[in-house]
Amino acid sequence: MVHRVKGIVVKGKNEPVSLETVLVPDPGPGEALVDIITCGVCHTDLHYKLGGISDDYPFLLGHEATGRVSAVGEGVTEVSVGDRVILNWRAVCGECRACRKGQPQYCFNTHNATQKMTLEDGTELSPALGIGAFIEKTLVAAGQCTKIDEESDAAAVGLLGCGVMAGIGAAINTGAVQRGESVAVIGCGGVGCAAIAGAKLAGATTIIAVDIDPQKLAQAEHLGATHTVNSSESDPVEAIRELTGGFGADVVIEAVGRPETYRQAFYARDLAGRVVLVGVPTPEMTLELPLLDVFGRGGALKSSWYGDCLPSRDFPMLVDQYKLGRLDLDAFVTERIGLGDIEAAFEKMHAGTVLRSVVEL
Repeated sequence: MVHRVKGIVVKGKNEPVSLETVLVPDPGPGEALVDIITCGVCHTDLHYKLGGISDDYPFLLGHEATGRVSAVGEGVTEVSVGDRVILNWRAVCGECRACRKGQPQYCFNTHNATQKMTLEDGTELSPALGIGAFIEKTLVAAGQCTKIDEESDAAAVGLLGCGVMAGIGAAINTGAVQRGESVAVIGCGGVGCAAIAGAKLAGATTIIAVDIDPQKLAQAEHLGATHTVNSSESDPVEAIRELTGGFGADVVIEAVGRPETYRQAFYARDLAGRVVLVGVPTPEMTLELPLLDVFGRGGALKSSWYGDCLPSRDFPMLVDQYKLGRLDLDAFVTERIGLGDIEAAFEKMHAGTVLRSVVEL
């Protein structure tokens, strides 16, 4: 059986998105059909639209989603029909060299659905991050579904599917923030604010938010920042050192993805401290640092892939923290919109006036 549903597609580089009829097949072996409940509008979707990911158009956008499993294919044991799930783009294979080393959070061969979703004329769609969730129903690998309970707000917990998980994981997993440590976060959009929330959850006692936008700094304070630095008014490296006894932060998380802010992160950390890059750079960017400084400052320079998360481990734990009142996921939901409002949501994202617009179906 083929399901005819409505979904948001971008057909060419920087073209406006359009609401299209999409043909979605029933699940085959290892696949699951999911009725979408909510989907956050993420910067990655905008990167797909602008051609910053690949040129494999047309793209079915959306990936930061919750849904309900409506059918499963042969051999599926991870989820059952009726399960409420968060979708993820790290469906671990269990067989690659990372998985064999006991590091499935780095899985190098994550699963996606084998069958293709298409337009009515048969044109195959490329689903964003192997998900494609700006749609009424989507087809994914069963391992891309993580079961959650029925009690939490779907719009809030669905953000764990990408941006919020990336930020929290950058602090907790990649940065390994410990109780009593100092943390600085450069760039306080959705991912940066999530890193601040993650640092608070991990027990950091000094959490410094750095941005040029006073509104974003205010949001960062609400989510756990103990200090804020407007880097358009003062040198962020000197400000971070001043707030950490003159030494620099134990962990500095760069959530912008630019060489200038990465250099700030590098020099704003304490000796033997950790720098975590979670902001996504563009292909033409390069970084130059004195090699003697890289050696002499010690510590670790890390990149955070999806917050180095393991969805089956991290999503349920973070949902529990949300229900216990320790993680304010509601604060990330700036507005709730429909499928027809996504182009406007991209404009608000670009202007920096929202943490997350969330599509509700």
